[in-house]
Amino acid sequence: MTMFCLEVAGPFACFTRPEMKVERVSYDVITPSAARAVFESILWKPAIRWRVQRIEVLRPIRFINLRRNEVKSKIQTPTVHQAMGAGAGILGINVEDDRVQRAGYFLRDVAYRLHAELSLAPGCAEPLVKYTEMFTRRASKGQCVNQPYLGCREFAADFRLVTAACAPATPIPDTRELGWMLHDLDFSRPSDPQPRFFNACMEQGVIDVPPFEEARG
Repeated sequence: MTMFCLEVAGPFACFTRPEMKVERVSYDVITPSAARAVFESILWKPAIRWRVQRIEVLRPIRFINLRRNEVKSKIQTPTVHQAMGAGAGILGINVEDDRVQRAGYFLRDVAYRLHAELSLAPGCAEPLVKYTEMFTRRASKGQCVNQPYLGCREFAADFRLVTAACAPATPIPDTRELGWMLHDLDFSRPSDPQPRFFNACMEQGVIDVPPFEEARG
């Protein structure tokens, strides 16, 4: 197992609370699953696993109300299967006919320091150093498989690999209970993934993330 640290930042972020069905309302800070996705956007392979262990909040928590244009429907899986079987079908969405405005309660001007552990998947016989060097090379050059984002794809994130030579960043001097927060999805049943939650607490800007096995459904 190898530990890595990334600093990520962006002008806006939205880590949507699952209990909000229509309007998007963000958690106060980035969720472990969103943090994991940042690491996976730089390097993901079936042979490796990422586990976020710590989140440091580097800028004060601030919110902003925004209204955005969204589409109110999505392409359904049965429609895709039907088109694949028939060899033809309409799978597009007419944005002009399907547009709707929705309000959102987003985070603004965010920055985090994310600590995650890289390990091999069960049964993998490849050397861990192979993926360690691969991630270090890609992250240090700013390379990624897809653009990291902060909750929503339109909220792109800047990132940099934190090394011993980097100047230390100081988390915000803020302590608060964040309540029940989404940890990640349980994919033990791939056809029906279930969310797992943990009781998050920020101590002087630092959130220690418990192991996924300790999260509750």
